[in-house]
Amino acid sequence: MIGDRWGVSDSEVSRPYPCDGFATAPALRAWRGVTVEAPAEAVWPWVTQVRVAPYSYDWIDNFGRRSPRRLLDLPEPEVGEGFTASGGRRLGRVVSVEPGRQLTGTVMGAFLSYVLVPAGNGTTRLLLKVVMRANRWAAPVLSVGDLVMARRQLLNFKLLAERRGR
Repeated sequence: MIGDRWGVSDSEVSRPYPCDGFATAPALRAWRGVTVEAPAEAVWPWVTQVRVAPYSYDWIDNFGRRSPRRLLDLPEPEVGEGFTASGGRRLGRVVSVEPGRQLTGTVMGAFLSYVLVPAGNGTTRLLLKVVMRANRWAAPVLSVGDLVMARRQLLNFKLLAERRGR
């Protein structure tokens, strides 16, 4: 499908993700990934901040409000709590979490898993998989839209984690 992969290897696409267990026969499957020059312990707090802001193109999906550029004193995510926020409004819910390893949530009918994989030499692979039961005609459009937003989000997490790691 158009836009279903960015920054991921074949082995990263074929591995299991927690979101796989939440959407049976999804029409949309999309994988995104980035290498972060920081250990998983430095990346995890930024990923968990998706609960307060989207970290992509704030002028689009956060109504012009800037996603925080400093770490907030947030507790570890818990199943059932809000998954993300846009313009200060809570969206979705957390459906699975393994602190320091993965955060999975649902929003607008999609399930998303952020997975942190230590990659050696103090680096981390930050992987994201999105699955959704969608109309098969809408899935390619949703995939391309997600590619644009998710790419920016992962690159922002990378920048922020690397900056803090220095």
